[in-house]
Amino acid sequence: MEHLVQQAVTTIRERHWEPLSLDELAQSAMVSKFHFLRMFSRVTGVTPGRFLTAVRLHEAKRLLLSTSLNVADISARVGYSSTGSFTRRFTESVGLPPTQYRKLSLGARDETREPAMSETASVVPLPEPAVRATGSVTGVLHTAEAALSPVYIGAFDSAILQGTAASWSNTSAPGRFTLARIPTGTWYIHAVAQGRHPDSATDPDLTPLMATVGPVQVEGDTGHPLDITLSPMDWTRPPILSALMGIAPQPIVA
Repeated sequence: MEHLVQQAVTTIRERHWEPLSLDELAQSAMVSKFHFLRMFSRVTGVTPGRFLTAVRLHEAKRLLLSTSLNVADISARVGYSSTGSFTRRFTESVGLPPTQYRKLSLGARDETREPAMSETASVVPLPEPAVRATGSVTGVLHTAEAALSPVYIGAFDSAILQGTAASWSNTSAPGRFTLARIPTGTWYIHAVAQGRHPDSATDPDLTPLMATVGPVQVEGDTGHPLDITLSPMDWTRPPILSALMGIAPQPIVA
């Protein structure tokens, strides 16, 4: 059944500006929408609707950095009928309003004109951890590929890497990490870094390495350390949306 989910993901990525519905995606997979929803969520970790939103906002990030289109035009191009709704969703998911994201990202890129890293430099400073936190998470980081940048790791409220972290840290891999002062509740632990493109040891392009563990219940200190292995993104993973984790827009994985 995994090939049916991959087909649906391809449809979402190729037709993200269209008003794709759960019924339409399920019909193309020739299964009931309830079965399709369970199958899609099991493989990707999110619902088709949330995956579609992530792809749309990822494309909006790319257009903000690579074109001079205004926000209203970008909103329409990625499938939103309301610029206000687009702006609210973008701000919640990316951590910055569209115009501020464009200004800060392009400013950071102009200041760091190193060819290999200009596309992957941190676009804005990470926020300070929340002061009302009451628990912590510890673990060990591993990498399937060599990490060429610090590993940013944080506790987020979504299975998609979006918005701002309740607690964050940067470290190296392999190595240990601690996320302190996390509010009591259910969280997803996302880790992300830059790595060499897996297809060639001499390829100058970099590719995001990432890992997600969760949901993790935080109530004081977690009992057993988490074991997290970063690996190159594949087709099952929604795009990275947060602008606050040191990673600029990555290419879509087919």
